[in-house]
This record gives sequence, structure tokens and C-alpha cells, in this order.
Amino acid sequence: MAQPLVKKDDDRDDEAEYSPFLGIEKGAVLQEARVFNDPQLDARRCSQVITKLLYLLNQGETFTKVEATEVFFSVTKLFQSRDIGLRRMVYLIIKELSPSADEVIIVTSSLMKDMNSRTDMYRANAIRVLCRITDGTLLTQIERYLKQAIVDKNPVVASAALVSGIHLLQTNPEIVKRWSNEVQEAIQSRAALVQFHALALLHQIRQNDRLAVSKLVTSLTKGTVRSPLAQCLLIRYTSQVIRESGVNTQTGDRPFYDYLEGCLRHKAEMVIFEAARAITELSGVTTRELTPAITVLQLFLSSSKPVLRFAAVRTLNKVAMTHPMAVTNCNIDMESLISDQNRSIATLAITTLLKTGNESSVDRLMKQITNFMSDIADEFKIVVVEAIRSLCLKFPLKYRSLMNFLSNILREEGGFEYKKAIVDSIVILIRDIPDAKESGLLHLCEFIEDCEFTYLSTQILHFLGNEGPKTSDPSKYIRYIYNRVILENATVRASAVSTLAKFGAMIDSLKPRIFILLRRCLFDNDDEVRDRATLYLNTLGGDGSVVETDKDVKEFLFGSLDIPLTNMETSLKNYNPSEEPFDIDSVPKEVKSQPLAEKKAPGKKPTGLGAPPTVPTSAADAYERLLSSIPEFASFGKLFKSSAPVELTEAETEYAVNVVKHIFDRHVVFHYNCTNTIQEQLLENVSVIVDASEAEEFSEVGSKPLKSLPYDTPGQTFVAFEKPEGVPAVGKFSNMLRFTVKEVDPSTGEAEDDGVEDEYQLEDFEVVAADYMVKVGVSNFRNAWESMVPDFERIDEYGLGPRESLAESVNTVINLLGMQPCEGTEVVPTNSRSHSCLLSGLYIGNVKVLVRLSFGIDASKEVAMKLAVRSEDENGLLAYHKKPMKKKPMKMECPHHGLTPNKLNFIVIIELSALSNRLYDIYQNITGSKELLKTLEDEYEIDDADNGASFFFGSRGASGRGSTGGSAAGFHALNKQRAELLGGARE
Repeated sequence: MAQPLVKKDDDRDDEAEYSPFLGIEKGAVLQEARVFNDPQLDARRCSQVITKLLYLLNQGETFTKVEATEVFFSVTKLFQSRDIGLRRMVYLIIKELSPSADEVIIVTSSLMKDMNSRTDMYRANAIRVLCRITDGTLLTQIERYLKQAIVDKNPVVASAALVSGIHLLQTNPEIVKRWSNEVQEAIQSRAALVQFHALALLHQIRQNDRLAVSKLVTSLTKGTVRSPLAQCLLIRYTSQVIRESGVNTQTGDRPFYDYLEGCLRHKAEMVIFEAARAITELSGVTTRELTPAITVLQLFLSSSKPVLRFAAVRTLNKVAMTHPMAVTNCNIDMESLISDQNRSIATLAITTLLKTGNESSVDRLMKQITNFMSDIADEFKIVVVEAIRSLCLKFPLKYRSLMNFLSNILREEGGFEYKKAIVDSIVILIRDIPDAKESGLLHLCEFIEDCEFTYLSTQILHFLGNEGPKTSDPSKYIRYIYNRVILENATVRASAVSTLAKFGAMIDSLKPRIFILLRRCLFDNDDEVRDRATLYLNTLGGDGSVVETDKDVKEFLFGSLDIPLTNMETSLKNYNPSEEPFDIDSVPKEVKSQPLAEKKAPGKKPTGLGAPPTVPTSAADAYERLLSSIPEFASFGKLFKSSAPVELTEAETEYAVNVVKHIFDRHVVFHYNCTNTIQEQLLENVSVIVDASEAEEFSEVGSKPLKSLPYDTPGQTFVAFEKPEGVPAVGKFSNMLRFTVKEVDPSTGEAEDDGVEDEYQLEDFEVVAADYMVKVGVSNFRNAWESMVPDFERIDEYGLGPRESLAESVNTVINLLGMQPCEGTEVVPTNSRSHSCLLSGLYIGNVKVLVRLSFGIDASKEVAMKLAVRSEDENGLLAYHKKPMKKKPMKMECPHHGLTPNKLNFIVIIELSALSNRLYDIYQNITGSKELLKTLEDEYEIDDADNGASFFFGSRGASGRGSTGGSAAGFHALNKQRAELLGGARE
């Protein structure tokens, strides 16, 4: 008897589940299998035994060779039974047992007899079993029967042959490909399943021939496919052809789009949905193309069938990630789904609304979600929490209501993953929205008052110790922290002691009160808590006096460890206990080079308490301490920025070397991390000879060679250069590793006295403009922009030439500038013809810089860019505003001349003149130019196309724009200037 359908969310814990196969054992079932040998066969009894055998096989039970052979021979005797139900079970067990080649011969004759039987059920199942257990030699003998079966009038037989062909295509493709004519004929069948299976097989036969697939789709989209299942399959194949063919560059139309749009009016719901989903997943889909699909999905939202509602809301949820405005018309329908009985539908509706909603609808959504959250499982709650976090980052001014919502659900019942997701979200909001810090910290303090998870309590206390002392009233957090010392387990108590000590070290006025609390911890029954309290009291000065904590003490207690943890772990493992104590100074401080990390998908960055800050502060501090400890570099001042390691050797070479660029105000230090990978060699007097002939503004002022580089032990050598103060000088550097090689005896590990001088060529690297900019985000870009005086603002336009896409142009410029994208503007919608991007950063000299980028792209993939920059300092503004467009990786080559000037400061003007040249040609021949000129009008707010052309043909330098009084005159003047510059560049 069929069991009733049960919803996923229904509570079934109280129901007693019963399985008819509960407790069965293989040995007992094999004993029962002896009934197959009875002279008088009991068909019902035999079917039950075969069912048990199939259950054991599907549960992963393995039969020995002897057991499987015995069962197989016993089953073959059941062919003498005329019971149709038993015969079907026999076919199933033969397929599952997968007999060997010798055993197959025994049943082949019986199966071939069934394949030619007058009973269609026998024929269909015999075909499936034969094709499953036979090899290529037997297949050629039955090929004629299979071809006949494909065009058989009985749809069950035809489908069995077609499905068998799909499976055989994996093992015997040459035989199956000879069936193309029969399969083509089967596509015209009136039976739905036959047409579906025939189309699937024919596509697999031709899938490696793009032209053949295109012809197949072209012939079938004219209306010969009637089966809804085959129609869905055809829609998928059509989408594949569209993806591979792209958009017609002349008309802007997509091939077969009309067919997809026509399927939206099909009478079968599955076809309508498949077509709508295919349209939404087209690459570069436009709003005009999306509209009919969105309309159909909107109708599905009000369907009485849960499966249609779920399919529609899930598709709209995906569309909202790239085209949120296109989904806003469905918001009213989705709001009604928040109370849907199916929790999956309700969750998707909520998350979609959070993606498409505007700032004014946030409060209304929060009221609806509040009642909804108590009815769903934790896995759905986590999805909602992540959507709310994204919404808060999108609308920072709404942080109060969203933060209050997160704090309310944090107090409710829930599992660890759910609570961790909420805490992570609050931590991210505190980091990214400065105004939310104090209220967020209080919410976390209230949570740890009744937190059942030790991990979350310790993490929150650690975060509180870092951020609490920086608030306006740090004393209000002391009560919450000390409560943990009284009420929690030893792990949380130890963490609370450390947090109290941080407040005492950072806030001098709180020291007396902190000392009283720490002294009480001296009597704790856990040794870790007592030891921490003793350490902090002695180090901070436990006499109770209000004195400023020494910088060295703060660094010792709470600063980052200046020794890599991996090196510390290795040294401790190698330490042999003796009378001499372990010397921490013996631990090497060199940072061992790491392989370049794999690229990750956008939007998958670490979040929450485990996420690293934008700049790895611990690494920067370690670098600064390391450089200041070297006498040659101690006078360089404060380190501004350290780059990520740049690999100078390929993987698995004799020597592994990477370089870290340390930027100071007047100096640049190249920090080479070297590793010797040859066990039989010892390198001495290791240094890097740097050729700065292509970096004219740099002059070498010092170096620090490495005395010895044993096998597999990281070492460091440094080279320092002087540059003009406060100037982002750029250049290319060639490198040669120079050293003395000494052979090492593998048995004793001792090196020979005599060595040979040798050199090893390293890869070149560059100092680029982005090295002088630190990524620093702002929570509210508009306020930050308006707070800067317009006096320090520059605006320019640039032609970036032909590009693959607008997104590629945006990413290239962001990487070139080395700044932090704000408010998610680094994401470019796939069908966008224009885009704006907001960037912020800290320029060398700690000068805050904000940039607004506006991009436009025409039908020929030509990209124009408008750049507006504001800074707190005019020097930082001028220097950085010019430099980004000069950086070589941007490859702004003149498309007409293919010239990359050595004098990089010509590039901007050359590109502008090249763009002017192209625009002037268009201006002279208006045909086909409306699209580009319309883009220029929208991008630069020009009244008409004529003014747009005049604007671009006007004379301008690299730092501004002007006018030469007319379009053609301006063009010729600029062209003359370009010719002079090109001549200088060639020289």
C-alpha cells in the first residue's frame, strides 16, 4: 500500500516507522532462495525472495563470487514460469547481479527468445537486460532486432530500445551511431516518451558536432515536437546553441529567441517554466528579453500547485541577484507567499524580497519576517540571516532596525550554526558600519549573558576586547565581562580574564577597578585562569596606581606574535629537553614563502568572526618590526604598505624565491624570501643583484645579504632603493640571485669547505601605482564624498579601447588603481551598457582618496570611462589621479597604431586622441552612430548628439577638458598634438 506524501517540515518523530525488510540477513535470504529450485514454483514466494535480494544489493551488501553464481543459476530456472510479475522480477535481479561473460551465455538464448516474443512486456524488458549485460560481440548479433525495436509501434518497446541505446553509447558508440536514421524516424512518433527518448539519444549521438546540433535544433523548432517532455529537452538544447552562437552583431537579435518566447504560450506548464528559466539564464540578457519570462513566472506565483510556486520563486530569486529591478513587479505576489505552508517557498520569497526591496520597504519586511522566523527550521533561518546582512550593507542607514531584528532572534532558541550566523552578521555590520559599533557590542554582551555555546562566548569576548576600549564609554562593558568570570566554565573564564586585562591596558582610568577584579581571579579553581590573572597583574603593575601602560607591555600582552606560528611549532617539536631552557630567539623569523592561493568565486569571501580584516594587520606589524630591527633600514620611518608576495620562480624549481615590496615615504625595500630545495647543497653569501635601469626614479641605497641558506629552511635578503618623497614612482626591476654553492654530504650533513660561485636568473617584477594605495572602505560613500571640499577634485574622461565586456573593464581599472570598491559597485549587471563604480583608499602619506568611475560601452565593444577623484590633499590628488592611467598592465594601446609608448605619460592623451578619431569618423557619417552617441549623452549628461560629438572633439589635456571652438577644428588640433606626441614616443 502506498504511503501518503509527507512534507519535509512535518514532525515525524512520534511516528513509529516500520520496514518490511527490518532485520533481514544475507544468509537467511540465500537459504530462502532455494525455493527457485522447487519443482512446483510459487510465483508470489519467489517474487518476495527476489525483492529481499534486490534490497540487500541496493543497501550495499556484497555477494561473494560463489554466492552470486548460485543465485544467478537458480534465477535462470524461473524463466519456465509464465507469471508476468515474476518474470519482471527476474529481469531486475539479472541486471543487478551483473553476471560474467561465461554466465551471460546461459541466459542469452532465453532473453533473445523473449525479445521476439508476442508479449510486449517481455520484449521491452528483455531488450533492457540484454543491452545491460552483453558485450560488443553479442551486440552486433542483436543490432538488427534493436533497430526494429526503435521503430516498433508499441511505445514501451521503442522507449526500451532508445534508453538502451543511450546507455550503450557510453561503451559502444560506433554501433549506436549507425542507428541515426531509425532514431530520426522515432522522433516523429506520436508517443510522448518515445519522442523524448529519441531526441535525447539523437542529441547525444551528435553532441560533439556543433553544426549538427544546430541543424537538429533548427529543424525541430519549426513545430514537429509535440511531447511536453521532448519540448523541455529541446528548449535546453536550444539554450546551448544560443550560448555558443552569441548575439547577432548587426541586428542585436539572438538566434532562436523567438522560439523560446513562443514556448511561454505553450499549454503545458512544464514547457512554459522551462522556457522562462532558459530565458532568464541567457548570458547578457536584456530587460526587454526578460520581461515576458518574468510575467509568466509572476503568474506561477499565484498558482494553486506548490511545485509551480516553488519553481517560480526559486527562479526569480536567481534573477534578483543580477537584475533586481526586473523582479520588483513581482514583490506584491511574493509578499503573499511569506505565509505559504511550504517553508521552502516562504524562505525563497523572503530572501528575494530582501534583494529587490528598496530602503522604504525595509521596515515593513522586518515586521513580516518576525512572525515568519519562528515557524521555519534553522537551515532556512540561516539563509534569511545572510540575506538581512546583505540588505543592511546595502542600506547602511537602516542598521538600527536590522540590528534590532538580529538581536531579537539571537535570544530565541536555535542551534550552533544558526547562532553563529547571527553573531557573524552582527560582527560584520560593526566592522563595516561605524555607527553600529556601540549598539552591536551591547547586543553581543546581552547574548553572552545566556549563551550555551563556549566557542561563541570566547569569540565574542575576544572581539569585545579589541573593539570595546575604542568606544565612547568602555566601562559599561566591564559588568558583562566579569559576569563570565563568575558564571561560566573554565574556558570562558580564561577568555574573560584576558578581555578584562585588555581594557586595563588600553584605558588607564579603569586600571584600579580592573586590578580588583583580576585579584579575585587569583583564587579561581582552574590553573589557566589563575595563571592569566597573575601574568596580567604583574605585567600591568598591580599596585593599583593610575599610570600609562608602557607601549612594550601592550605589545607583549596583546600584540601579534612576531614569529610565524609554523616556525614556532617546528622549533618546539625539534627541542630536546635539557638543562638549557628553550630560547625563543632561536626560532627563525623568516616568513616561508607560500604558493599562490587559488582564485575563489566572487561573493565567497570569509565572513564573521573568522574573517581576516581587509589588510592583514598581523603580517603588516610583523614586517614593520622586522624591518625596524635591521640597522640599515631603521631610519626609513614608518612602513606605509607591504604588498602580497610576488613569485619570481616557477613551482618545483631548484630555488624558490618571492618578493614582498615594502613602501616607505622616501624608500622602497624589496624583501626576497628564498628557499633552497636541493638537499645536497648549502648556499652561502646569498644576495639578489637588482637592475633598475628601467626604473629611472629609483636609486639603490643599501642591501642585506643572507649568510647561509640550508636545505628547506627559509631565508631572507633585502635590497633598498630611494625614490622622490611622496611620489608614486613606478618602474621595472630585473633580478639575479647570486650565491656560493657548497656540496653537502648526505650521510653526515656537513658541507665542504670549498664552494663555487653561481647565479640564478629570477623573473622581473614591477613597482606599480597600486603599490602606493591601501584599500580602506567607507560605510557611507556619499557622506564621505560630500565631506571633502570640491577644491581638491579632478574629473577626466578616457577611452579604454575595445574590451571583452564592461565587467572586464571595471575589474581591470579597480585592480589598476588598487582601491577598495564600496557598496558592492564592483559587480556589473550582465546586460548593462553603462555602470558606475565607487572606490576608496588611503594614498601614501595617509591621504584619503575617493574615486567615482563611470563606464559606457557601445555595440562595437568600445569602452569610454569618466573618472572623478576627490582627496584630502592636493598632492595626493594630482599624483594618483594621473598615475593609474599610466600603468602598463592596463595595456591601453592605441588600436590604430598598435603602439605602447615607453613614456607612459603619453598614453592618456594618445588614447583620447584615438577615441576622438573614431568619434569624428562616426560624426562625419551618422549612419549607425546613434547608439554610441546616445550612450555618450546618457553618460556625460549632454543635451544632444551634436554637442556630444563637439564635446569629444574639443581639445583637452590629460588633466581636464576645454574647447577649440568647433568639432572638425578641435579634432584637427588634437590630431596634430597626437602626431607630435607619437613622434616623441617613437623616439
